[in-house]
Amino acid sequence: MSNRGYDVVVDVDQEGDLGHTDLQEDLEFHSSNFDDPSSTSSTKIPPDSSTSFLPGPATSSSSNSNTKHYLWTLSFYAQAFDVDTAEVLRRCLAALYPRANFLDVLEGNPDLYGPIWIATTVVVILFLTGTISQYLAHSGKEHFAYDFRLLSGGAGLIYGYTAFVPVGLWAVLRWWFRVEGANLLEFVCLYGYADLVWVPVALVSWSPLSIFNLIFVALGFAASAFFLLRNLYPVLSATDVKTSKILLVVVLALHAGLAIAIKILFFAAGSPVGGPKDTPQEGVGGGDKGERVVRMMMRF
Repeated sequence: MSNRGYDVVVDVDQEGDLGHTDLQEDLEFHSSNFDDPSSTSSTKIPPDSSTSFLPGPATSSSSNSNTKHYLWTLSFYAQAFDVDTAEVLRRCLAALYPRANFLDVLEGNPDLYGPIWIATTVVVILFLTGTISQYLAHSGKEHFAYDFRLLSGGAGLIYGYTAFVPVGLWAVLRWWFRVEGANLLEFVCLYGYADLVWVPVALVSWSPLSIFNLIFVALGFAASAFFLLRNLYPVLSATDVKTSKILLVVVLALHAGLAIAIKILFFAAGSPVGGPKDTPQEGVGGGDKGERVVRMMMRF
Protein backbone atom coordinates (compact mmCIF):
# COMPACT_ATOMS: atom_id res chain seq x y z
CA MET A 1 0.00 0.00 0.00
CA SER A 2 1.37 3.38 -0.93
CA ASN A 3 1.85 6.07 1.71
CA ARG A 4 1.31 8.95 -0.68
CA GLY A 5 -0.61 11.76 0.98
CA TYR A 6 0.01 10.50 4.52
CA ASP A 7 2.21 12.14 7.06
CA VAL A 8 2.49 9.17 9.47
CA VAL A 9 2.58 5.45 8.82
CA VAL A 10 1.22 3.26 11.62
CA ASP A 11 1.73 -0.47 11.69
CA VAL A 12 -1.20 -2.44 13.04
CA ASP A 13 -1.58 -6.10 13.74
CA GLN A 14 -4.09 -8.33 12.14
CA GLU A 15 -6.68 -7.84 14.87
CA GLY A 16 -6.48 -4.08 14.34
CA ASP A 17 -5.37 -3.44 17.94
CA LEU A 18 -3.44 -0.21 18.17
CA GLY A 19 -2.21 -1.10 21.61
CA HIS A 20 -3.09 0.47 24.87
CA THR A 21 -3.66 4.13 24.04
CA ASP A 22 -5.65 5.29 27.00
CA LEU A 23 -3.46 8.27 27.89
CA GLN A 24 -5.87 9.59 30.45
CA GLU A 25 -5.20 6.60 32.74
CA ASP A 26 -1.38 6.69 32.39
CA LEU A 27 -0.65 10.39 32.55
CA GLU A 28 -1.48 13.05 35.06
CA PHE A 29 -1.66 16.66 33.94
CA HIS A 30 -1.01 19.49 36.38
CA SER A 31 -1.39 23.21 35.87
CA SER A 32 1.84 25.13 35.28
CA ASN A 33 3.06 27.65 37.89
CA PHE A 34 6.06 29.01 35.95
CA ASP A 35 4.65 32.50 36.06
CA ASP A 36 4.44 32.48 39.85
CA PRO A 37 7.64 34.12 41.23
CA SER A 38 7.09 32.71 44.71
CA SER A 39 7.32 29.14 43.44
CA THR A 40 10.97 29.46 42.35
CA SER A 41 12.19 30.44 45.80
CA SER A 42 10.24 27.70 47.49
CA THR A 43 11.59 24.97 45.24
CA LYS A 44 15.27 26.07 45.40
CA ILE A 45 17.52 23.28 46.62
CA PRO A 46 20.36 24.51 48.83
CA PRO A 47 23.87 23.22 47.96
CA ASP A 48 25.47 20.60 50.13
CA SER A 49 28.45 22.47 51.64
CA SER A 50 29.91 19.33 53.14
CA THR A 51 30.58 17.74 49.76
CA SER A 52 31.17 20.82 47.61
CA PHE A 53 34.65 21.37 46.13
CA LEU A 54 33.96 24.98 45.24
CA PRO A 55 35.00 27.87 47.49
CA GLY A 56 32.49 29.17 49.95
CA PRO A 57 30.45 32.32 49.47
CA ALA A 58 31.95 35.75 49.84
CA THR A 59 30.57 36.16 53.33
CA SER A 60 32.63 33.29 54.63
CA SER A 61 35.88 34.65 53.18
CA SER A 62 35.19 38.11 54.49
CA SER A 63 34.60 36.76 57.94
CA ASN A 64 37.94 34.94 57.81
CA SER A 65 39.76 38.06 56.65
CA ASN A 66 38.35 40.04 59.54
CA THR A 67 39.64 37.56 62.08
CA LYS A 68 41.71 39.33 64.70
CA HIS A 69 45.27 38.16 65.33
CA TYR A 70 46.45 39.02 68.81
CA LEU A 71 50.04 39.92 69.65
CA TRP A 72 50.59 36.87 71.86
CA THR A 73 49.35 34.35 69.27
CA LEU A 74 51.46 32.54 66.70
CA SER A 75 49.09 33.51 63.88
CA PHE A 76 49.96 37.18 64.44
CA TYR A 77 53.59 36.56 63.46
CA ALA A 78 52.82 33.87 60.87
CA GLN A 79 51.08 36.40 58.63
CA ALA A 80 54.39 38.28 58.27
CA PHE A 81 56.11 35.18 56.82
CA ASP A 82 53.46 34.19 54.27
CA VAL A 83 55.85 34.29 51.28
CA ASP A 84 57.85 31.74 49.32
CA THR A 85 61.39 31.87 47.98
CA ALA A 86 60.33 32.97 44.50
CA GLU A 87 58.41 35.93 45.90
CA VAL A 88 61.34 36.99 48.10
CA LEU A 89 63.70 36.86 45.11
CA ARG A 90 61.25 38.90 43.06
CA ARG A 91 61.16 41.55 45.77
CA CYS A 92 64.95 41.55 46.04
CA LEU A 93 65.18 42.20 42.31
CA ALA A 94 62.62 44.99 42.61
CA ALA A 95 64.72 46.55 45.40
CA LEU A 96 67.95 46.46 43.37
CA TYR A 97 66.24 47.63 40.17
CA PRO A 98 63.38 49.86 41.35
CA ARG A 99 61.29 50.24 38.22
CA ALA A 100 58.03 50.55 40.16
CA ASN A 101 56.93 51.65 43.59
CA PHE A 102 58.02 48.95 46.02
CA LEU A 103 54.80 49.22 48.04
CA ASP A 104 52.95 48.27 44.86
CA VAL A 105 55.29 45.30 44.43
CA LEU A 106 54.33 44.10 47.90
CA GLU A 107 50.67 43.97 46.79
CA GLY A 108 49.42 44.46 50.32
CA ASN A 109 51.42 41.50 51.67
CA PRO A 110 54.58 42.82 53.38
CA ASP A 111 56.86 40.23 54.92
CA LEU A 112 59.61 39.96 57.52
CA TYR A 113 61.22 36.84 56.07
CA GLY A 114 63.22 38.78 53.49
CA PRO A 115 64.30 41.67 55.76
CA ILE A 116 65.56 39.32 58.50
CA TRP A 117 67.67 37.25 56.14
CA ILE A 118 68.91 40.31 54.26
CA ALA A 119 70.01 42.02 57.48
CA THR A 120 71.76 38.84 58.64
CA THR A 121 73.54 38.49 55.29
CA VAL A 122 74.66 42.12 55.40
CA VAL A 123 76.07 41.69 58.92
CA VAL A 124 78.08 38.58 57.98
CA ILE A 125 79.41 40.01 54.72
CA LEU A 126 80.36 43.31 56.37
CA PHE A 127 82.28 41.39 59.02
CA LEU A 128 84.13 39.30 56.44
CA THR A 129 84.99 42.16 54.10
CA GLY A 130 85.84 44.44 57.02
CA THR A 131 88.25 41.83 58.32
CA ILE A 132 89.84 41.53 54.86
CA SER A 133 90.18 45.30 54.71
CA GLN A 134 91.91 45.33 58.10
CA TYR A 135 94.23 42.51 57.06
CA LEU A 136 95.30 44.30 53.88
CA ALA A 137 95.92 47.50 55.83
CA HIS A 138 97.95 45.66 58.46
CA SER A 139 101.63 46.63 58.41
CA GLY A 140 102.78 43.09 59.08
CA LYS A 141 104.89 44.02 62.10
CA GLU A 142 102.68 42.11 64.49
CA HIS A 143 100.53 39.02 64.26
CA PHE A 144 97.13 39.87 62.79
CA ALA A 145 94.18 39.06 65.07
CA TYR A 146 90.55 38.96 64.09
CA ASP A 147 88.39 41.64 65.66
CA PHE A 148 85.10 39.95 66.48
CA ARG A 149 83.78 43.24 67.81
CA LEU A 150 83.09 44.01 64.16
CA LEU A 151 80.50 41.24 64.16
CA SER A 152 78.68 42.43 67.27
CA GLY A 153 78.98 46.06 66.20
CA GLY A 154 77.65 45.28 62.73
CA ALA A 155 74.73 43.33 64.17
CA GLY A 156 73.81 46.18 66.48
CA LEU A 157 74.13 48.72 63.68
CA ILE A 158 72.18 46.90 60.95
CA TYR A 159 69.52 45.29 63.13
CA GLY A 160 69.04 48.45 65.17
CA TYR A 161 68.71 50.69 62.13
CA THR A 162 66.38 48.31 60.29
CA ALA A 163 64.10 47.87 63.31
CA PHE A 164 64.03 51.14 65.25
CA VAL A 165 64.10 53.71 62.45
CA PRO A 166 60.95 52.45 60.63
CA VAL A 167 59.18 51.91 63.97
CA GLY A 168 59.97 55.48 65.01
CA LEU A 169 58.89 56.86 61.65
CA TRP A 170 55.64 54.93 61.78
CA ALA A 171 54.93 56.08 65.35
CA VAL A 172 55.45 59.73 64.41
CA LEU A 173 53.20 59.48 61.36
CA ARG A 174 50.49 57.46 63.05
CA TRP A 175 50.26 58.99 66.50
CA TRP A 176 51.56 62.51 65.93
CA PHE A 177 50.27 63.42 62.47
CA ARG A 178 47.37 60.90 62.35
CA VAL A 179 48.31 59.50 58.93
CA GLU A 180 46.00 56.53 58.35
CA GLY A 181 48.01 55.20 55.39
CA ALA A 182 51.09 54.48 57.53
CA ASN A 183 51.64 50.74 57.95
CA LEU A 184 54.29 49.48 60.38
CA LEU A 185 54.97 46.19 58.61
CA GLU A 186 55.35 47.92 55.26
CA PHE A 187 57.89 50.35 56.72
CA VAL A 188 59.98 47.57 58.27
CA CYS A 189 59.78 45.59 55.03
CA LEU A 190 60.82 48.63 53.02
CA TYR A 191 63.88 49.34 55.19
CA GLY A 192 64.78 45.65 55.26
CA TYR A 193 64.90 45.32 51.49
CA ALA A 194 66.75 48.64 51.24
CA ASP A 195 69.65 47.01 53.16
CA LEU A 196 70.21 44.68 50.22
CA VAL A 197 72.27 47.29 48.40
CA TRP A 198 75.00 47.02 51.06
CA VAL A 199 75.79 43.45 50.00
CA PRO A 200 77.39 44.37 46.63
CA VAL A 201 78.89 47.49 48.21
CA ALA A 202 80.65 45.42 50.86
CA LEU A 203 81.89 42.92 48.28
CA VAL A 204 83.80 45.64 46.41
CA SER A 205 84.84 47.90 49.31
CA TRP A 206 87.47 45.70 50.96
CA SER A 207 90.42 47.04 48.97
CA PRO A 208 92.99 49.35 50.63
CA LEU A 209 92.35 52.01 47.98
CA SER A 210 90.70 54.91 49.77
CA ILE A 211 89.06 56.61 46.81
CA PHE A 212 87.43 53.43 45.53
CA ASN A 213 85.95 52.52 48.91
CA LEU A 214 84.60 56.02 49.33
CA ILE A 215 83.00 55.96 45.86
CA PHE A 216 81.42 52.53 46.41
CA VAL A 217 79.91 53.49 49.76
CA ALA A 218 78.66 56.79 48.31
CA LEU A 219 77.00 54.95 45.43
CA GLY A 220 75.38 52.50 47.86
CA PHE A 221 74.10 55.38 49.94
CA ALA A 222 72.70 57.16 46.88
CA ALA A 223 70.94 54.05 45.55
CA SER A 224 69.38 53.04 48.88
CA ALA A 225 68.42 56.62 49.75
CA PHE A 226 66.69 57.04 46.40
CA PHE A 227 64.85 53.75 46.99
CA LEU A 228 63.64 54.88 50.43
CA LEU A 229 62.65 58.41 49.47
CA ARG A 230 60.82 57.28 46.35
CA ASN A 231 58.65 54.85 48.28
CA LEU A 232 58.18 56.91 51.44
CA TYR A 233 57.23 60.14 49.69
CA PRO A 234 53.62 59.11 48.88
CA VAL A 235 53.07 58.33 52.57
CA LEU A 236 54.92 61.34 53.94
CA SER A 237 53.09 63.68 51.54
CA ALA A 238 49.88 62.93 53.44
CA THR A 239 51.08 65.56 55.90
CA ASP A 240 51.48 69.24 55.04
CA VAL A 241 54.26 70.35 52.71
CA LYS A 242 56.58 71.68 55.39
CA THR A 243 56.27 68.62 57.59
CA SER A 244 56.81 66.20 54.70
CA LYS A 245 60.01 68.02 53.72
CA ILE A 246 61.29 67.88 57.29
CA LEU A 247 60.55 64.15 57.53
CA LEU A 248 62.30 63.51 54.22
CA VAL A 249 65.38 65.37 55.48
CA VAL A 250 65.33 63.34 58.71
CA VAL A 251 65.07 60.07 56.78
CA LEU A 252 67.94 61.14 54.52
CA ALA A 253 70.10 62.24 57.48
CA LEU A 254 69.58 58.96 59.35
CA HIS A 255 70.45 56.97 56.25
CA ALA A 256 73.57 59.08 55.72
CA GLY A 257 74.54 58.29 59.32
CA LEU A 258 74.23 54.58 58.53
CA ALA A 259 76.48 54.92 55.47
CA ILE A 260 79.10 56.87 57.42
CA ALA A 261 79.03 54.32 60.24
CA ILE A 262 79.53 51.47 57.76
CA LYS A 263 82.45 53.30 56.15
CA ILE A 264 84.19 54.08 59.43
CA LEU A 265 83.47 50.86 61.27
CA PHE A 266 84.28 48.35 58.53
CA PHE A 267 86.38 50.14 55.93
CA ALA A 268 88.25 52.71 58.01
CA ALA A 269 91.57 51.77 56.39
CA GLY A 270 90.55 53.97 53.49
CA SER A 271 88.53 56.48 55.46
CA PRO A 272 89.55 60.15 55.27
CA VAL A 273 89.64 60.30 59.10
CA GLY A 274 91.39 56.91 59.39
CA GLY A 275 94.96 55.84 59.50
CA PRO A 276 96.79 52.56 59.72
CA LYS A 277 95.08 49.78 61.59
CA ASP A 278 97.94 49.14 63.96
CA THR A 279 97.04 49.46 67.60
CA PRO A 280 98.17 52.87 68.88
CA GLN A 281 100.38 53.06 71.92
CA GLU A 282 99.16 54.60 75.14
CA GLY A 283 99.73 58.30 75.29
CA VAL A 284 100.62 58.54 71.61
CA GLY A 285 98.30 60.31 69.25
CA GLY A 286 97.20 58.71 66.05
CA GLY A 287 94.99 55.84 65.17
CA ASP A 288 91.48 56.00 63.86
CA LYS A 289 89.57 58.29 66.22
CA GLY A 290 86.36 57.99 64.25
CA GLU A 291 86.51 54.23 64.42
CA ARG A 292 87.08 54.27 68.19
CA VAL A 293 84.07 56.57 68.66
CA VAL A 294 81.80 54.30 66.65
CA ARG A 295 83.05 51.21 68.45
CA MET A 296 82.45 52.83 71.83
CA MET A 297 78.88 53.60 70.71
CA MET A 298 78.41 49.98 69.59
CA ARG A 299 79.38 48.70 73.06
CA PHE A 300 76.30 50.35 74.52
